[in-house]
Amino acid sequence: NNEQSVPQLLIRDLKFEKKPLAKLMFSPDQENHPSKAPVKYGELIVLGYNGSLPNGDRGRRKSRFALFKRPKANGVKPSTVHIACTPQAAKAISNKDQHSISYTLSRAQTVVVEYTHDSNTDMFQIGRSTESPIDFVVTDTVPGSQSNSDTQSVQSTISRFACRIICERNPPFTARIYAAGFDSSKNIFLGEKAAKWKTSDGQMDGLTTNGVLVMHPRNGFTEDSKPGVWREISVCGNVFSLRETRSAQQRGKMVENETNQLQDGSLIDLCGATLLWRTAEGLSRTPTVKHLEALRQEINAARPQCPVGFNTLAFPSMKRKDVVDEKQPWVYLNCGHVHGYHNWGNKEERDGKDRECPMCRSVGPYVPLWLGCEAGFYVDAGPPTHAFSPCGHVCSEKTTAYWSQIPLPHGTHTFHAACPFCAHQLAGEQGYIRLIFQGPLD
Repeated sequence: NNEQSVPQLLIRDLKFEKKPLAKLMFSPDQENHPSKAPVKYGELIVLGYNGSLPNGDRGRRKSRFALFKRPKANGVKPSTVHIACTPQAAKAISNKDQHSISYTLSRAQTVVVEYTHDSNTDMFQIGRSTESPIDFVVTDTVPGSQSNSDTQSVQSTISRFACRIICERNPPFTARIYAAGFDSSKNIFLGEKAAKWKTSDGQMDGLTTNGVLVMHPRNGFTEDSKPGVWREISVCGNVFSLRETRSAQQRGKMVENETNQLQDGSLIDLCGATLLWRTAEGLSRTPTVKHLEALRQEINAARPQCPVGFNTLAFPSMKRKDVVDEKQPWVYLNCGHVHGYHNWGNKEERDGKDRECPMCRSVGPYVPLWLGCEAGFYVDAGPPTHAFSPCGHVCSEKTTAYWSQIPLPHGTHTFHAACPFCAHQLAGEQGYIRLIFQGPLD
């Protein structure tokens, strides 16, 4: 058994220097002028992108979006309720300069709820539309897609005006989520087919076609996090159990003891893309790209070797995260043995995907390893010792363990665990594997 005679190296055996996160966490401009830095409420990060969109981040279309306190409040709150006998009368009531939500109950009746300015809150809107009321433009995530050409052919299931987040302008800067966003004429329009109802206190409420789902993790977003329960959020921010399928007419049961308040690590699903909400405070405890870069350099400095070719392996720089490099580490996903790329064990009769590991003879997929560069997905600052299967994205053990337990909405009625860096559905018993490197022979 040649396995015994070779020095084995688990990344956790490397002496990773414990750098204080506080030093790495601030960008240079925040260090110099802490008082001038605008108040950050938090950030939304789209699952499935490893640090940026495939063709680069542009304007309001990017893989992460920071919500800052606005120079002037733009929040709104409900005020007058009008009951109009015809949709035409409803249109007359909904003034272009005033926000309103129209609920069409029948051809003969529409209820219009006018919204008035709220000087204590800021509103941010998310959706597929590129119209000006949308602050963060989100398109459908295609697992593992490397360019936007892969994503454009898909018929989108994300609503044009999907949801809105309202943040309190004063501490503790509470953020709340509501289904649907206001369009260019400041209206939200729930047609006859949308699920809607009158609440016990005489107000109106409703759900959007494909719904806005939210999951708050238990124990926050930390190394002790556990998945929470997926819920649906209504247009007025009430919480419901899920409908039978995504767009069923019948709403779920109202969940009285839960709220639409976002917390660090809350997941927001828009039926086609899932967003992670990180609070400013949560992000300050998260590793930064600098920290991940330091970990990458420490692995490379240990000079791991390929047990077949004895060549030194190295993780490519974060900027080259899509091109397979000749020094790139590859892994056998069944056993975790890390090699350089080689043709050994590629038996013709296997369909080309499964290979036999030269170290332990276990047969399984053989894939290149990539560092997870989106720091916001990490639940801790541990070293990159584990890889998701089958995509080969590498991060800390606790991060792989956490994401492998999260059932993410897929299509209209299924859920499955996926890699947060590329959105590929996880495979294998756990969905991830511990990496075994070989140390240098000298």
